[in-house]
Amino acid sequence: MTRGSPPAEESLEQAGAVKQPVAGEQHGGQISEDALFQVPLAPAGAKKSPAHDVEEKKLPRLQKRAEGFTPLTEAMEREVIAALGKGEPDEVMSSAFKLRVTREDIRTLRNLCWLNDEVINFYMGLVMERSKKEGYPSVHAFSSFFYEKLTSGGYKAVERWTRRVDLFQKDIILVPINLRLHWTLAAIDTRKKTVKHFDSLGQEGHQICETLLKYLQEESREKRHVKLNASEWTIHSMEPHEIPQQSNGSDCGVFTCKYADYICRDKPMTFTQTHMPYFRKKMVWEILHQELL
Repeated sequence: MTRGSPPAEESLEQAGAVKQPVAGEQHGGQISEDALFQVPLAPAGAKKSPAHDVEEKKLPRLQKRAEGFTPLTEAMEREVIAALGKGEPDEVMSSAFKLRVTREDIRTLRNLCWLNDEVINFYMGLVMERSKKEGYPSVHAFSSFFYEKLTSGGYKAVERWTRRVDLFQKDIILVPINLRLHWTLAAIDTRKKTVKHFDSLGQEGHQICETLLKYLQEESREKRHVKLNASEWTIHSMEPHEIPQQSNGSDCGVFTCKYADYICRDKPMTFTQTHMPYFRKKMVWEILHQELL
């Protein structure tokens, strides 16, 4: 995964990047339109985690409201297919949060493709925007370059990223993380004083949590002149049986976005691998309309 260097500061405003490769090219070349939303199958012999206890069936074209998913109308489906179809790769499909999503970026939401930084960061922007509404916890989301910058340059390298925000006035802080060829999410809950790591492949992320807690301590000392007592905080790398897990090699970005979505609604994570094609289509529509359904 090739990535560019972000600007020096500003949360989601650091999101400019060289486009990541489209995973569909690793699954037999160009993906046909008919195959865009086929449900990916788990590898032979793949083990299910308890998070997949829900019977895994192919989802109907329109989701039922009773299942807790907003159905896509036929008009919405047509709009999604058009956005994923032919057109100039550099055509801007949506612009907000000082970010631009092009048709090339949108195409990473095709089935079996890796999501790129632009899509991840734009979606985090949508989660932040929704949090301004009544009834939602307040949210701040760092760009996908934050953690990499923090680990490579230390606190001083990211000190100015929060010059316009007081993290300790937010309920939830999201940190999307790119681990070379894999997306994960860290979530800091200042209400509960927890730092958690969510990985759809079930990899251990204790060190990531420790790094972010140390960052919070330094941020509190520098910005508030208050010592943050680490003993009052809990860090936890979520176990595979605690959260939904992917069963292919391409949906980590979608899982990362949906973890953020559910966390920032204080909702239990009821989705599974079988929902990924639906979520991909839904995310296309949400990015185009700059609104979470």
